[in-house]
Amino acid sequence: MSNEFEIIVKKSEEISLRWRAVPAPQRGELIRQFGEELRLQKESLAQTITKEARKIGTESLGEVQEAIDMCDFATGLSRQLYGLTMPSERPNHRLQELWHPLGIVGCITAFNFPMAVFAWNFCLAAVCGNSIIWKPSPHSNECARGIKKVWDKVSGDFSDLILIIEGGNEEAVSICKDNRIALVSATGSTQMGKELAPIVSARLGKLLLELGGNNAAIVCPSADLNLSIKGIAFSACGTTGQRCTSLRRLFVHEDIYDEVCSELAQIANETTIGNGLEQGTKLGPLNNKMQFDKVKELIEEAKEDGNIIAGGEIPDQPGYFIRPTIVRDIKEGSRLVDDEQFGPVLPVMSFSSDDEAISRANASDWGLGGSVWSTDLERAYNVADQMESG
Repeated sequence: MSNEFEIIVKKSEEISLRWRAVPAPQRGELIRQFGEELRLQKESLAQTITKEARKIGTESLGEVQEAIDMCDFATGLSRQLYGLTMPSERPNHRLQELWHPLGIVGCITAFNFPMAVFAWNFCLAAVCGNSIIWKPSPHSNECARGIKKVWDKVSGDFSDLILIIEGGNEEAVSICKDNRIALVSATGSTQMGKELAPIVSARLGKLLLELGGNNAAIVCPSADLNLSIKGIAFSACGTTGQRCTSLRRLFVHEDIYDEVCSELAQIANETTIGNGLEQGTKLGPLNNKMQFDKVKELIEEAKEDGNIIAGGEIPDQPGYFIRPTIVRDIKEGSRLVDDEQFGPVLPVMSFSSDDEAISRANASDWGLGGSVWSTDLERAYNVADQMESG
């Protein structure tokens, strides 16, 4: 354990003891002020996200708005931290349920949502009386510093409620091992979760994970294709496919399969890629070289396993750009279908019956989200009820 880490944990312990003594509505008021300052700095924070995390401008603005919304939500919750009173079996006794702060919350975040995910964790942890130690992705340290500066401006004597430790795997493991950190919230790949979960569990610590998802969508013959195609395209390529809830596998009924493939290919070919700071850009680059190399490798394999009808090539411009790629007639067992590719690449497969589509959608080991497209509500609910996700 480094000396810096020890100093940060001790500071967080000290501030959590003072913070928990502050009445919850007063804690909520400070979070409200935090949200107001985020509103004032929304444009500059969004630019930081675009420059460092490489998201397009509209998505960066949306991410800062998520942080603002969480402040509003948490402010309301600060007056709703209720307990229960219950009748006792003994005369002249009353049972009361009281909720107490945990203490320190460790927050490990990924590069794809460098501000919003932290805000989800921090705002709720703070109104409940906890301090937080934040380890951002090494690809988004500047974003973390930006949020910290906003908090420092409004927090007065409670600036240490947010403490940042920069680094990589070693620092994440240190957070997971430390008994003084009551809850570890970690967002990242499924592999990351498999590696960190046993460390926290070994000390019987509390763990909150948001991991990857090989997410599926099913398009029924009755789907409104004008609406469906737009939603599918954004779900697969928004944030350059770097969301845990991005669409990874698309199953389309055989009656409309050719039409859907054609329209998706047209949208992919017309998508404007480039600098996220420039107006009109719809798709930015991948975040880092490791992601770029992985997606590029999967596309090369897809050329053997299926028929690429849009994209599939690397634009001749600096940066980790990959054109939106649509692959039809992909073979079962292809890595593009079985892995979470985390890029703007979508395999499209046909099905003949709902049971077949549901079975194939559920064949993945993990699926954070799922969707069904149909104007036949009975059919839609039947399919949705059987899809495994979450």
